[in-house]
Amino acid sequence: MTTSSLIDKCSHAMLYFFAYAVIGWLYEVFLEVVVYRWGFSNRGFLFGPYLPVYGFGALLLLAAFGPLRRRRILLGPVSITPLLLFFGIMLLTTALELFTSYWMEWTAGGWQWDYSTYFCNFEGRIALNPSVRFGLGGLVFLYLLQPVLEKGVLRLGVQKSRLLALFLFVLVLADFLRAMFFQ
Repeated sequence: MTTSSLIDKCSHAMLYFFAYAVIGWLYEVFLEVVVYRWGFSNRGFLFGPYLPVYGFGALLLLAAFGPLRRRRILLGPVSITPLLLFFGIMLLTTALELFTSYWMEWTAGGWQWDYSTYFCNFEGRIALNPSVRFGLGGLVFLYLLQPVLEKGVLRLGVQKSRLLALFLFVLVLADFLRAMFFQ
């Protein structure tokens, strides 16, 4: 792999990371304001309207399941690829959420959600209901959002995508450092 193609892959990864971190923030705010009617609060521990766990989760899903979304795994005449992806996404995102809760507790003294009242939960950190939602959301992500985002990133062109990725990286890094050391 050439240096240029590595830079482009990293730029695309940063753009995907940021897009899904923003989408994740919007999803959580929507749940908070519209579904649960709790009112608005800035989700997460960063200042900006993004949740890095969704960005990392998206990159993890792309690495783990991106190639699988294009394959057809058949059980008789029926493709079971979406079903396998659903369960794989559910497992991987639930593990990420559990890891994130421990990491946030270790670095910030606590985590930002509490599933202790949900059916089938573990220490309020993970639960069946959010895991199913993440599985469904992951299918929407892989089959609907990611193809559109890939086309949009390619349409930006090499130079613009590199500059935008660098800007977003610096922005998120500065916000993270602010949250860790100056809050």
